[in-house]
Amino acid sequence: MSIVTLDERLGMEKLVRASELLKVAAHPQRLAILDLLGGARRMCVNDLVEALGIEQAILSQHLTLMRDRGLLGVEREGKYSYYFLEQPGFLKIIKDLENCCKDL
Repeated sequence: MSIVTLDERLGMEKLVRASELLKVAAHPQRLAILDLLGGARRMCVNDLVEALGIEQAILSQHLTLMRDRGLLGVEREGKYSYYFLEQPGFLKIIKDLENCCKDL
């Protein structure tokens, strides 16, 4: 029986990209942002600040990092910036976290 490794199934380029996205998301507040945006089409910074209860400066750092790495997209309308998931498939990871972390 031949064992097919993950890099053989995905390709090394995709595996490296997935690893980079996981590193970026690996923060409790960033996971919370991704989860919120997964439940909404898009949200403005003020709504995210209110929902998460964190300072706008800290939120902006998280949003910028995730946007720059391709997890989030942003649309500007007037003076507001609306963020949305650029990689909606990433929500499957959050659901898996919910399932696997119940017993932690």
